[in-house]
Amino acid sequence: MNVHLIAIVGGSGSGKTWLGARLQEQFGEDAAGLSLDHFYRDLSHLPEAERNAVNFDDPAAIDWPLFRHSVSRIRCGQPIELPDYDYGTHTRRPAANTWHPRRLVLLDGLWLLRESDLRALYSLSVFVECPEEVRLARRLKRDQHERCRSAQAVRAQFRRHVAPMHDRFVAPQVQHADLVVYSREGSAMLSELRAVLGRLLQPEERTV
Repeated sequence: MNVHLIAIVGGSGSGKTWLGARLQEQFGEDAAGLSLDHFYRDLSHLPEAERNAVNFDDPAAIDWPLFRHSVSRIRCGQPIELPDYDYGTHTRRPAANTWHPRRLVLLDGLWLLRESDLRALYSLSVFVECPEEVRLARRLKRDQHERCRSAQAVRAQFRRHVAPMHDRFVAPQVQHADLVVYSREGSAMLSELRAVLGRLLQPEERTV
């Protein structure tokens, strides 16, 4: 199977996961989504207090060797054992899940474009631009409802970790993206990417 890796990068709350999910819906059985968040390091060896103090907006929080191994297999059409990460405890659950690639693999993550060896694996890379105030509002909504955190704690984490790490590690990746899209454009952004990905799936013409 000819697998195309599509990297969707943007800040926390930019809409990259939403975009990947909508594109997956558009392409049905030809597409599968995968988040870099699955590859956070297992911190079960640390006391709870130390786990909670880790800066999860720093790319050092990711298990990069495992991610590289996994995407290399995916690009060759091979299944992987996908870690089952528990955000509440910052640990991996014991059993991994077997994950099978499709023709389009929509990767979303904060730091997919930082390293040149990874960039070389992608058929297309997309950076989602989104204003900071919008990203904060979305993070507030998500973390309060999905991760049971208070608004005060979410705002404090955003100021202390999210915003400075975005400026240092996330935003500079825009220079490496094939396409830059704007979160607020919604349906227009989706339509543009659907057309680009549709062309990737068309069989290559052979010359005699």
